[in-house]
Amino acid sequence: MAENLIRGPGTSLAQWQSSPALARVPMISHRTLVPQGSRLVVVAPHPDDEILGCAAILAGMQGREADILMIAVTDGEASHPGSRQWSPARLRQQRPLESVHALQRLGLDTQALHWQRLSAPDSAVPDHEDHLAARLMALLEPGDRVVTTWRHDGHCDHEATGRATERAARQKQACLIEVPVWAWHWAHPQDPRIPWARAHKLMLDPPQLARKREAIAAHVSQVNADGDNGAVLSDDAIERLLQPFELVFT
Repeated sequence: MAENLIRGPGTSLAQWQSSPALARVPMISHRTLVPQGSRLVVVAPHPDDEILGCAAILAGMQGREADILMIAVTDGEASHPGSRQWSPARLRQQRPLESVHALQRLGLDTQALHWQRLSAPDSAVPDHEDHLAARLMALLEPGDRVVTTWRHDGHCDHEATGRATERAARQKQACLIEVPVWAWHWAHPQDPRIPWARAHKLMLDPPQLARKREAIAAHVSQVNADGDNGAVLSDDAIERLLQPFELVFT
């Protein structure tokens, strides 16, 4: 899927809120997604995708942090090409720290969960997809609940990560859960490209939604303007990701 889908203002929050297809999506519980005794593995293409796509799943693991494995595929070093403020070297250090701060704002004990940084090159994950799949196969275990970005999300790293994770999860007999991030931008409310038959809503109550907003704000390199270039995550993009539910494809 071409990344030019992510250009322009995108589909508005009001359009999504009036979507009949979205309104018909059934709800799912956290207990169903990550049953007690299961390990949650989150495979994030960049350090922030875990918050943008599955903050509610992560927040529901409070008290079960030892059952979480966080895998950062890249360090997110390519988010500000040509920036004098955010060089790739600075971003490699900054963005993983932002992930820690964001998870803390969700109420998680970040000392208790497990981390893996794979340091694949940002914006070039498709060139390393086979290697990524092999790395993931070595990390996954049968029965894991594995959350990653949707294989057709519209960003090359998201899609390659989704494909590699699907291969590894199938090989290791783990349960795959996909989440859209950039699809909220380019898809339209009745879009047949969205796998509505596999979609469920994990609801967030107002305190959970407030914590997700705070967690997104912890990614300061992404939400603050960089000179004349604006922020990587626009206000419109953030608001689309702060609906009172998260969409998951099971």
